[in-house]
Formats: sequence, C-alpha cells, structure tokens
Amino acid sequence: MLARIFDDKELMKSLQGAQYDMMLTDPNLAGGLLMAHYLKLPVVLNARWITSGEGHFAIAPSPLSYIPVTGSGFTDKMTFVQRVQNMLHYSIIVYQQRFVVGPIYDAICAKYFEGGCDIISLIQEADIWLMRSDFVFDFPRPTMPNVVYMGGFQCKPAQPLPPDLEEFVQSAGEHGVIVMSLGTLVNALPVDITDQIASVFAKLPQKVIWRHRGKIPSTLGNNTLLVDWMPQKDLLGHPQTRAFVAHGGTNGVQEAIYHGTPVLGIPLFFDQYDNLLRLQERGAAKILELAMFNGPNFQQALNQVLTHAPYRENMQRLSRLHRDQPIKPMDKALFWLEFVMRHKGASHLRTSANRMPWYSYHSVDVLLLLLAAGGGVLLFTGLLIRILWRTCRKNRNKTKQH
Repeated sequence: MLARIFDDKELMKSLQGAQYDMMLTDPNLAGGLLMAHYLKLPVVLNARWITSGEGHFAIAPSPLSYIPVTGSGFTDKMTFVQRVQNMLHYSIIVYQQRFVVGPIYDAICAKYFEGGCDIISLIQEADIWLMRSDFVFDFPRPTMPNVVYMGGFQCKPAQPLPPDLEEFVQSAGEHGVIVMSLGTLVNALPVDITDQIASVFAKLPQKVIWRHRGKIPSTLGNNTLLVDWMPQKDLLGHPQTRAFVAHGGTNGVQEAIYHGTPVLGIPLFFDQYDNLLRLQERGAAKILELAMFNGPNFQQALNQVLTHAPYRENMQRLSRLHRDQPIKPMDKALFWLEFVMRHKGASHLRTSANRMPWYSYHSVDVLLLLLAAGGGVLLFTGLLIRILWRTCRKNRNKTKQH
C-alpha cells in the first residue's frame, strides 16, 4: 500500500502542494511517519504502541527491573525470576523490530528516500507524543518532556439512556444492572462459553445488558437483554450499573475508571491482560482468563466483584484521581496540537539522547576511560612499591655486608 502511494506521482505532488501544517498519526503502523518525513512535516503521535511494542521504550529510560514489558503479564513489583523473564521478553521485541518489522520499512526507505531512513529514528524524532494513558491507570515510570498523557480523553459524563433501555435498567430495582461487552473485534464467543455465561447471568438477581452477536444462547434468562450495540459510556456512568464484564481494551478500561465501575475482565488478546492487570493490582478488577473459564469460575468471580465492596471503592478512588486534573485530557491534547502548528514543531522538547550511540548514552566510553585511568594508577602504584621494595632490600643487604 505504501509503495503504491509513493509511486503515485500525481498524488504525492498534490500532497506536497497542499502545504499541510502537521502530521497526526498512529505509529503502530508507520506509514504516516514515512509520509511526514517525505513531506517534511512536524509530527504528533497519537500513541500507545509503536511498531515494536509500547512507545515509552523507544524514547524514555525504561529500567526492566520495574517496568514490565507488554505481554509479560508482570506488574512493577517483580521477583528475580520475573525480572529475568521480563528481560527475555524485551529481547524478543528487539529481535522482532530489527529482523522482522524493521526490514519491511527499511526497503521502503531505501527505495523512496535518498540516503534511506530508519523507522525507529523517525519515531524518536516525533515532536509530541499524545499518549493514550496516564498514571492513574499505568504503573509509574520515567518519561520525557514531549510526552503528553491524555488517558481517558474520550470519556464524558453519562447522558440519558434511550427510553426503552432506561426502562429496562430501572426495572432492575435495588439489585442494579451488569453491563457486558467484549469489544468490536470479537463477533461471538464459542457457543459452549456463551451458554455458560448466559446460565450464570440467569441465576443473578441483577438485570444484564449484553452486547452479543451470533446465536442466541439456549440458557438465556429473562433478566438478560442482548443488544447489537449499546451506549457503553452512558451505561457505565448510570447509577444502577454494578459491574462491567469486559475484555480489557484500553478504551473500555479507561471508561470504567472514569465512571468508577468495577470490572470483571476476560482478556482475549493483544494488551488486554496487561490492561486488566493494572486494575487488578489496584484492587479495582478481577481477571478470569479464557483458558480457566467455566460456569462455576465465572459465577464465583462475578459474585466477588458484585459483593466485595473494595472493588467498587477502589475503582471509585481511581475515578476521583483521574478526574482531579487542572485540564481535561482532550483540551490538553488540543492545546499541544495547536502548539505544534503555531511553532512548526516542538524540537526544543526532544532529548538529544536519541542521537547518541549506545555506548555514549550509557557512558560506557567514560567508564572504560575511568577504569583505564584507575587501572593505570594502580599499576603505577604497584610498580613504584615494587621498585621501592627492591631498593630497600638492596640497601639492607649492603648494610649487613658492612
């Protein structure tokens, strides 16, 4: 696709003539970065992931002793064995970038850019990173001046529900409702799993709103409403909502934090387990892995989230922390977008570390010099002591002879 775009001379000429102010792109797929490099535009990244994993690892100090690699399933408190595994996970990511992902973009760089280019260098040279995260959700870690955190930027106060949905929610009475959605990428779970889920829901006093596509479960109870689409943000913010059964996608997790709704997570793929792990570590969610899924386990986990007050209390505490900001995440993002357009970039916020060779960045050359100097001093001192010792022995022998 990228090659076809760059080969289209008329398209490229029209893009150059348009005189854009800025490139806003997601670096998970790096086509936008290459286009910005070609058009010589300032770059703002709408990011959490890059071509080789989590974005911070490309630009900020990332000690593997307490920063878990995505996919490792670890928190920021790791045992020795986990730290070893974390380093191995990171080595795999580096290998994939260098030998699997990198060569794909290197071929395009070599063909369309004089002197070539390096995709990681282009990522590191971005003016501003609009990071779809924050430290209410994520573990604390080092960062950089050009990283702007806008986690939950899509979240808003709940709006009134459609009348039919509001009627269903209110019919739940004091027991409230459970909201379930596994996102847009999964159309339907296996039939045996959906039957077990429906069977557990049917035993509950709560009403359930379940975003479900596919065959209607044979065990569906009268308290469960199946829908193709739901106003998820508005349901999570409804005072009747008691729990959110979710797959752990970033948007859904941040909406649950914003509205203070505890989560029962069933992670399926990508970053979902790691997202849910961050909530579980803070006591605001419980994870039930698909490999361990069955009716009794699901019922037990759901009852825990519904009946143990700390889940809701901890999630509401996270909600208060998330909302207690001087500037709303969306307003913050808009300010920095306009800032880059006004000033034709934000190069003054970029660290020079990305342009340093690895041995300079880690001061290996300085350490080698200091070690060499220290070794030289020790060697000189040793030789001096040896010479003085020999001289003293000679003088002693002469004294004995006389």
